[in-house]
Amino acid sequence: MTRVQLSRLPGERVRVSEDSASHEVDLADLAAYVIGREQADAPRWVWDDTARWYPDLLAAGVRVARCHDLRLCHHLLRRAPEVDPSLLAGPESQQWDRLGPAVATEPVLFSADDAAEHLSADAEDDRQLTAIAASPEAVRLRLLVAAESASALAAAEMTYAGVPWRVDLHEALLTDLLGPRPPRGARPRLLEDLAGEVRRLLSAPALNPDSRPDLIAALRRNDVDVPDTRASTLRAVEHPVTEPLLRYKKLAHLFQTNGWAWIDEWVSGGRFRPVYQPAGSATGRWSSNGGGALSFPVQVRSAAVADEGWVLVVADVAQLEPRILAGMSGDRALARAARGADLYQGMVDDGAVKTRQDAKLGLLGAMYGATSGESGRMLADLNRRYPAAFGLVEEAARAGERGQVVRTLLGRGCPALGGSWDESPDAPPADLTDQDRHRRAYGRFTRNFVVQGTAAEWASCWIADLRNRLWRLADDGPVDARPHLVFFLHDEVVVHARADLAEAVTAEVTAAAATAGSLLFRRVDLDFPLNVSVVSSYADAGKPGT
Repeated sequence: MTRVQLSRLPGERVRVSEDSASHEVDLADLAAYVIGREQADAPRWVWDDTARWYPDLLAAGVRVARCHDLRLCHHLLRRAPEVDPSLLAGPESQQWDRLGPAVATEPVLFSADDAAEHLSADAEDDRQLTAIAASPEAVRLRLLVAAESASALAAAEMTYAGVPWRVDLHEALLTDLLGPRPPRGARPRLLEDLAGEVRRLLSAPALNPDSRPDLIAALRRNDVDVPDTRASTLRAVEHPVTEPLLRYKKLAHLFQTNGWAWIDEWVSGGRFRPVYQPAGSATGRWSSNGGGALSFPVQVRSAAVADEGWVLVVADVAQLEPRILAGMSGDRALARAARGADLYQGMVDDGAVKTRQDAKLGLLGAMYGATSGESGRMLADLNRRYPAAFGLVEEAARAGERGQVVRTLLGRGCPALGGSWDESPDAPPADLTDQDRHRRAYGRFTRNFVVQGTAAEWASCWIADLRNRLWRLADDGPVDARPHLVFFLHDEVVVHARADLAEAVTAEVTAAAATAGSLLFRRVDLDFPLNVSVVSSYADAGKPGT
């Protein structure tokens, strides 16, 4: 496939490089050039950061089929254990090392002091391709960088299209729960009433219940000794203030995180437009640079309503990480239990455990390092039943405790432990007990990293295939006129589509999940069943009959 590298030049110019030849175009003419090439041969566009280039193209009506995101892939390859880091070294290495994602508050393309200004895309692309080709895991790494780059395209498209959002319903919900919109800097009336009740019950007329130190001090003056003010802690307190204080904290959280100010900042044109960051976490999971999309609160989901004549197709994967563990370990017994919608019930039917709850506790305990209590009690039996799966996470944990880096199935490396005392035996730390505790904590991290990181790779492949499948369901129109992704969270997608295409969308979401499984796991026949709802309101997803 043809690769076309785009590099920003001074004076609103862009260098277009292809097969060792290059020419320049005006930045104002770039959209027209990209449209022409997409229609002619749909090359893979190579640029420093999708978040810097793609939003302007989308705004001009241009949809890109493929790209290679140099920023994302540089950071990925730099940490990959099977990549020789010296092959990534070059004159601009330090700039690439510190290049961060574009954020919503910056211009979409480049500012004068932008670290990406004038970086050479073709030179960095050559270094990355060379480093991948020299790796013993080149095939897997090629899949990973392609999926990671496709995720960046999907993220930009989701921000551009936005989640359909009914501001009137959101504001009505806020008014019902909190009272009318208050002046700037003030609490809503019903929230202030609750604050007054908390002050009265604690005999603290000047108390600010939003201040953790002040609230703990007021509680202790009333013989309520608590280490923190988390809801889980407060629920155990027997005092008249408990119920109104818990209500206050819940409503204050709604006001602060998804209140009127949130609507003003993040909703425009009837769309909620969060800013996603693919591979924003160490495991490769997405994060959010704004809008709180990855902590979408249940109480405001009723405002996410499809347009007239359209629906939301909501799909989530059942028990993704345990299925990933079965696939990457090649444990055929666990893969057999994973056939069908409920892996935990499959373990019961396999005779591994007595109850579904036992299966869940034991398997999650193995992945997250819960070796005591109920989880620990079942680990020995489950280890004998599923030795490959449990052996994989155990070995990842032991490697972490030794200070070693582990990797995902496709090759993403985990962050290093850092300098350790056994690398300098003449200068051990003053507190060896603390060092040991730190190593055990790192072992728990590496135990989960291999599974969660591979689950993120599966999800990237799912997203990459799905966005192209959705595009092909309609004959013409821009991204937001066709079925399109509007939300993604680890193991869940939401597609906005015309109602008459809902059945086709459901089929494509399911097919894309199967494709992702076959791309990653060739040795094991593994199911990735989806829970699919076709709804008008996101709040109705998952309910019977949807």
